Amino acid sequence: MPLSALALVLVAALLHAAWNIVAKKINAGPHFPLLCSVFILVLWAPLGLWLAWDAVPRWGALEWGLMTASAFVHWWYFRTLLAGYRAADLTVVYPVARGTGPLVASFGAALLLGETLGAQGIAGVLGITTGVFLIAGGPALWSAAHDPAQRQRVRAGLAWGGATGVLIAGYTVIDGYAVKVALVSPILVDWMNNVLRIPLQLPEAWTDRAGVANEWRTRWRGALLLAAISPVGYVLVLYAAQQAPLSHVAPAREVSMLFAALIGGRLLGETDRGLRLLGAACIAGGVIALALA
Repeated sequence: MPLSALALVLVAALLHAAWNIVAKKINAGPHFPLLCSVFILVLWAPLGLWLAWDAVPRWGALEWGLMTASAFVHWWYFRTLLAGYRAADLTVVYPVARGTGPLVASFGAALLLGETLGAQGIAGVLGITTGVFLIAGGPALWSAAHDPAQRQRVRAGLAWGGATGVLIAGYTVIDGYAVKVALVSPILVDWMNNVLRIPLQLPEAWTDRAGVANEWRTRWRGALLLAAISPVGYVLVLYAAQQAPLSHVAPAREVSMLFAALIGGRLLGETDRGLRLLGAACIAGGVIALALA
């Protein structure tokens, strides 16, 4: 992986960990994604419209199909992630999601984009997967010595994190195809699939207008912060995907687990920090293996 691509991924990882910690800390509700989408639409409209003005009229069925699929998968990803944060610890949901996603995405990229991992790349993916297992609790996940309530939260985190990871893999492959094969601007990929997400969220919002109003009153600052930093992080990842194989970029994003384990556990007061830091070190080793592959 070129150093320029790795640098983009590292900055994106820090931004990604930051907005996930914010979403967990404010206990974001089911209508939080709609607030974020509206803020992203407004904040990034000048740049999005400037790029769309020339590019979108030339789009055909492929580009619109990719954007629509991306919007749908991103919508379900955000909903599933936040549901997981409401049910379990960030230091379980986040690493499982971030580990499952690149594992599936790497093999998806190999299948759909003709990329190869090689022995070192496979070792990197395995290092990341091992780190995810340790961060989620390691062998103690199945130990009867665990507190039953905590064990239930961990297993809920594994389930929600795994579901989130599959959705991460889905949008990673879709968006990677858009920027590498369909040659859509990474900025436009992110902005347009966000615009297309808004209509998907309006029916549910209309039936629970009181819930939307409450979400606005209590969490608009968090939504604004997320809208400011989340698109930057993801666009950097898409630019990195233009420079390096997607099967390397997707797992390398998981260096964000280092930031989440170091910062999130302390801020949120979550337990088993030592084991989760060991898991983060395994993820770091996997990232290095992928970067040198």
